[in-house]
Amino acid sequence: MGLMIKNALVLHKQFQNIWEKLVGPLLDRIDIQIEVSPVKYEKLESEEIGETSKKIKERVDKARKIQTERYKQEKIYSNSSLTPKLIEKYCKLDLSSKKILENAFNKLGLSARAYGRILKVARTIADLEEKTNIQKSHIAEAIQYRSLDKKYWKN
Repeated sequence: MGLMIKNALVLHKQFQNIWEKLVGPLLDRIDIQIEVSPVKYEKLESEEIGETSKKIKERVDKARKIQTERYKQEKIYSNSSLTPKLIEKYCKLDLSSKKILENAFNKLGLSARAYGRILKVARTIADLEEKTNIQKSHIAEAIQYRSLDKKYWKN
């Protein structure tokens, strides 16, 4: 009986190692990672009205126009196409935003790839709010979209 438990523990550890080697790098390549909880029935029956699809589309269209205009000299069309050099140029952060990002990296053990992805997403959030500069709230929100990094990715 003891040998079966020992073998099960070894298999579990092997599976965990494979999981970390395969899934972690895959997750690292995804810009927005969120886990969606099941919706409760009461929420479906709620008469609370959120933002309409039409309003959301208008905000997205404005953000796309901002990006197209910003990058017309760069021969790219959106934040997702930013290279590391262009991230440095277009995703400048103030001191408090840098501190939030630094704390997230220290606590979550995020990768260099995650750094670029967070900045691109933060730039997009700022564009959706029609803000010229990335603010600390944009960085904080972008970090929250790395929730699967926090849950599954271990360095």
